[in-house]
Amino acid sequence: MAGPTRAVGHPDYSSTSASGFIPSVWSGKMIEKLYARTAFAEVANTDYEGAIKAHGDSVQIRTTPSIVINDYEVGGGLTYEKPVSSKVELQIDQAKSFSFEVNNVDEHQADIKLMNNWSDDAGQQMKIAIDKNISAYAYTEVAAENAGAAAGVESGNINLGAAGAPVSITKANILDVLVDCGTVLDEQNVPDENRYIMLPAWMNGMLKKSDLRDASIMGDATSAFRNGKIGMLDRFTVYVNNNMSKVVDGTTAKQCTNIIFGHKKALTFASQMTEMDTLPNPNDFGQLVRGLNVFGRKVIDPNAIGHLYAQAG
Repeated sequence: MAGPTRAVGHPDYSSTSASGFIPSVWSGKMIEKLYARTAFAEVANTDYEGAIKAHGDSVQIRTTPSIVINDYEVGGGLTYEKPVSSKVELQIDQAKSFSFEVNNVDEHQADIKLMNNWSDDAGQQMKIAIDKNISAYAYTEVAAENAGAAAGVESGNINLGAAGAPVSITKANILDVLVDCGTVLDEQNVPDENRYIMLPAWMNGMLKKSDLRDASIMGDATSAFRNGKIGMLDRFTVYVNNNMSKVVDGTTAKQCTNIIFGHKKALTFASQMTEMDTLPNPNDFGQLVRGLNVFGRKVIDPNAIGHLYAQAG
């Protein structure tokens, strides 16, 4: 038997409708956009999101053991060690949700596809929320030698700022400060590849006004000032992220930013859309859409991540 007749021009919310909200498709679109946008999907290990089923899950991560290097003498024989891979638990204990309604009249009159448009916006807002969450967490987990006024596991004399005494950044000293961040990682024997630093917009502006305008500093023919892209600097891939943790310093009364730098192996991050529902609106004509994104983040190598506490000078 044929289904009920739908009036001409009236939106079709059936499962076969191109204008309908199909939860599995919608959630896939959003998580794809999220990973394309969030800075932490670029600088963290994201291999574990497929293991997430629900809020409260945990993921067991095996770490790489350090192999002992011994002196060798001919005829002295070999001693075989048994490497033990310890486990780190990533708790999926963070969650963000959204919910909105789609009115039949809105859907009918819209000249754009609401599913694509609103999934795009939801992905953007989710990215901002998750970036802020991870930013507020990650800098608190760095090794003590990778932060503060006496940073440097070997030198102990690199000033990365501390509460009451932030590093004042100017266009004259910004390159020196970034080199100091690299030195802190060098002293921890952090690999050169896959290093990153996240800069707030104000600091990125100072970087472009600095001697970085001289293309020779970057080792190529085009300066960052001219092409608008920071790219690589002293082995760091530079990201601009305006969602980092900020605080008004109690001593200087100026806004300070908790800037994160490090290596991709230091932080692991996993995110998954675990719930996506569409429901008939009981109070109006249309649909209710709701979604739940769960995620976890953990610093698994504190020696490979650092914290710069800075203010605009």
